[in-house]
Amino acid sequence: MASAETIRYARVRFSHYEIFLALFIACLLLSNIAATKLIAAGPLVFDGGAILFPLTYVIGDVLAEVYGFRGARRAIILGFLASALGSLTFWLVAIAPSAAEYTGQEAFVTVLGVVPRFVLASLLGYIAGQLLNAYVLTWIKDHWGENQLWVRLIGSTVVGEFADTIIFCIVAWIGTVSWGTIFNLTGTGFIYKVLVEVAILPITYPVIRWVKAHEPHYQESLM
Repeated sequence: MASAETIRYARVRFSHYEIFLALFIACLLLSNIAATKLIAAGPLVFDGGAILFPLTYVIGDVLAEVYGFRGARRAIILGFLASALGSLTFWLVAIAPSAAEYTGQEAFVTVLGVVPRFVLASLLGYIAGQLLNAYVLTWIKDHWGENQLWVRLIGSTVVGEFADTIIFCIVAWIGTVSWGTIFNLTGTGFIYKVLVEVAILPITYPVIRWVKAHEPHYQESLM
């Protein structure tokens, strides 16, 4: 039995950052899977990722506003790596030989099978949009101060979501659907995601205030 002197554990310093990081990556991975389905709402068409993906920008705003660009960038890069790992895992599982009793191979490949262009579109759109979102938000805050939170929340979302949506739609769908559908997807997705962020502002505001008030490291930076 080991003596007490040889047992060591690393100290965990509590921060709300880890909670938002976990939520951020979870929303990102779920959105990537949901994005494989196109949904029709009357004349409008959007991919399934639009249901949950806007929340990644809300969480990204919280990370950038409270923890700065470096903190947001860390979450964005980890999300990128998690998405790449998820795609690699689905690809390996899809090409692995199926057991004789397994009858869902075709359905699995249809839903989760890795299409290289969709993976590329998702990763490129994500990394560009999220980094721009975090950069614009922190740039506005650095130049304007703590006031006018709504300006940096909406302004950063407009820039980030536009870059994300147009990159994803062009890379993912060019050559497979008409340019009209691509413009429809881009416009619908962009407007929808921005409107969702605006609609969630009454929730985003108190969440940011609460985190700022209860995040010990944020309070330390004010002293």
